[in-house]
Amino acid sequence: MAKTIVVKQIGSPIRRPADQRATLVGLGLNKMHKTRELEDTPSVRGMVNKIPHLVEIIEERG
Repeated sequence: MAKTIVVKQIGSPIRRPADQRATLVGLGLNKMHKTRELEDTPSVRGMVNKIPHLVEIIEERG
């Protein structure tokens, strides 16, 4: 079974640069307090590390 992480959006994309908004959409997040379970890959980790003020990792599974 692949490792996964649960990511929750904690910040609003309003008045943020376009690349930060695009990163949120790339993670599948677009509304406050929405969560997604994503595969734990270097690309996903990089996206989360790019916007740490907008998302938080709730849980790591696997």
